[in-house]
Amino acid sequence: MIKCKSPYEVELIYKAGQILARTLNLVSEKVLPDIRTEYLEEIAIKYIRENGASAAFKGYRGFPANICASVNEEVVHGIPSKRTLKEGDIVSIDIGVCYKKYYADASITCGVGKISREAQKLIDVTKQSLYLAISKIRDSVELSRISETIQNLVESNGFSVVRDLVGHGIGSLIHEEPQIPNYVDPTALKKEEDIILKEGMVLAIEPMVNQGTWEVETLPNSWTVVTKDRKLSAHFEHTVLVEKYRGKILTFANN
Repeated sequence: MIKCKSPYEVELIYKAGQILARTLNLVSEKVLPDIRTEYLEEIAIKYIRENGASAAFKGYRGFPANICASVNEEVVHGIPSKRTLKEGDIVSIDIGVCYKKYYADASITCGVGKISREAQKLIDVTKQSLYLAISKIRDSVELSRISETIQNLVESNGFSVVRDLVGHGIGSLIHEEPQIPNYVDPTALKKEEDIILKEGMVLAIEPMVNQGTWEVETLPNSWTVVTKDRKLSAHFEHTVLVEKYRGKILTFANN
């Protein structure tokens, strides 16, 4: 069941989102050559705890880390470690924050030092697809329009959207209904089955975009998802409130 949130619930998600946004800003400043990904996790968890919140991912379905740090061909669920970032890498930082039992979820992809033109284009297109999708969000819009917007922009730029992983609703749980694909399968979607967005829904919109094939696989650690052809992947995400005339981003730092 898809839950519409009360103003009280939205305020708690917003507060979680503000802590999360500032955490991502802090971490992004430290994405530099020769930095270990475990150091990025240390920065994140320290700031989150200092602000009266907790990291949402540690222990979720057994996940072993507080944040996800996914490098190059890693799409999502990269586990922070002693791995050292190198000039030219790209790294996706995905963080969930819980504040007074309510959740926010967001992700960014950063270049490490000087990156290739193609890697920068991948990052730019992925980010652009997220914001273009958010611009379509409002009460009474079909969910498939959000998915279609992402797919059209990504594929028109020569990239592909991951089909095995989706965005999601969020609130008192880190993952709630509905699932939000980043593509539309016209053979599978019936108009009467399309979800209609309603004021008060809170959604985590998260395009995951690959340089090559959309196909992915999971590494032997049972968590980290990588591109099947080992080409680059980028990931951006915001937690967004459905309002009557717009989508309001709850994970954008306002101060």
